[in-house]
Amino acid sequence: MQWIALRWQPEAVEAAAAAVEAVEAPPPSAPGAAPAVLSDEALGWWALQFTPRVAWLDEALVVEVSACERLWGGHRQLLRQMDALNPVAPRRLQKVLGATAPIALARLRLFAAGRRPPADVPAALPLHTLTAARDKLDLLARMGCTTWGDVAALPRGGLSRRFGPGLREALDVAWGLRPERHAWLALPEVFEQKVELPALAETAPGLMWAAQRLLGALQVWLRARQRGVSALELRWTFDRRRSEGIDLPPHQALVVRTSQATQDIGHLRRLMGERLALATLAAPASWLWMRSLDTAPWAGATTSFLPEDNRPGDRLHELVERLSARLGAQQVVVPVVRADHRPERMQRWQPALRGLGAPAVAAPPVDSLPAAGLWPAWLLPEPMALDVRDGQPCYQGRLRRLAGPQKLEAGWWSDEDDAGRDTGAAAAAPAPALRDYYIAHSPGAGLVWVFRERLPGGGVARDARWFLQGFYA
Repeated sequence: MQWIALRWQPEAVEAAAAAVEAVEAPPPSAPGAAPAVLSDEALGWWALQFTPRVAWLDEALVVEVSACERLWGGHRQLLRQMDALNPVAPRRLQKVLGATAPIALARLRLFAAGRRPPADVPAALPLHTLTAARDKLDLLARMGCTTWGDVAALPRGGLSRRFGPGLREALDVAWGLRPERHAWLALPEVFEQKVELPALAETAPGLMWAAQRLLGALQVWLRARQRGVSALELRWTFDRRRSEGIDLPPHQALVVRTSQATQDIGHLRRLMGERLALATLAAPASWLWMRSLDTAPWAGATTSFLPEDNRPGDRLHELVERLSARLGAQQVVVPVVRADHRPERMQRWQPALRGLGAPAVAAPPVDSLPAAGLWPAWLLPEPMALDVRDGQPCYQGRLRRLAGPQKLEAGWWSDEDDAGRDTGAAAAAPAPALRDYYIAHSPGAGLVWVFRERLPGGGVARDARWFLQGFYA
């Protein structure tokens, strides 16, 4: 078997921890900088892209690659790939090979201490590199045992009676005489991690630095599961449950949504930063927690050789998401086509985030509707009531009807809920629309599109109302 023991420079970990305590947010000059620290769980997820046999053994991450190293072009090429994909660069990734996991771990400990590990011969390894012997080093040294081979040469029965069975069993596992038992890591179905803040966060933007660490772990999880995220929740808990005599909820939360599933952590970071800039903490926060709410299979990013497909800057849906997060979802809207014969209800406005992510609504082709070619290009936001003089409608003068009537009878299927989702006076009334449309000429406005209300039986009331609905260019 072939094992690789991995470890990131411990002195860099201490430096990163000091940096966490020194600042609460990343510098503005580097908004896309990756977090310097990832949790052990996230580092294990990262290693699963190389082999499914990954486990933590004491302070090191051990991976068994005998069954898959050929797919990577050999262990040397695999080690180069691990360096190239180091998730916490510029921290150096220390890695050592071994025939078994204890041997790989022992050689890694020597390498981390600045000593050149001996050849892959267990007998020559110093005894302090064996975990099971660390609490017995003084006694074994007085017996003249300084290497694994010295202990292995002792009588098995006497060694077990003197030191217990653990030391002898650890040597048997290292020599391959006993099977190795590890708690193999597996990817969870849902991303969920929390982190304790190095200092109490007084403002919501102060949470962003810690959120970057969780976003880094989220990126590792998404890549390992080959999925993209479209909704995630950020939650923070308070240091005090009461503030100035007011009972506080156990936590606050915000949800970040995108119209398309993505693995772009930079875009998610910007969206989260915009949302946090508008949030207000009810009390100082001490813990931060992140969970994925909605994910989808990720097919990878598509690229094109055409210059017009590779323009710099954000894509349209990313710009819409950022504006919606900054201004509010109801402030950025798009028109959506509806399947309805009433002109004022053939489209409605809805939040752009929902419009970008929703499937297209099937609407009847305009050319298939009666007399659609005679419709004006400019419709009023809502029909405007006209004055009627001697039975004739007036708008900047008496109207002269040129074409019509085009009869419309629609809307009997509408209900209160459907009407409440639209805007305009006509949308507020769920009653059926019974209208006769005409093209008319106004002395002051030119060609206009008007309609007259009629009765359900088809007749026209003597005091029927007239409305202006559109203009012709």
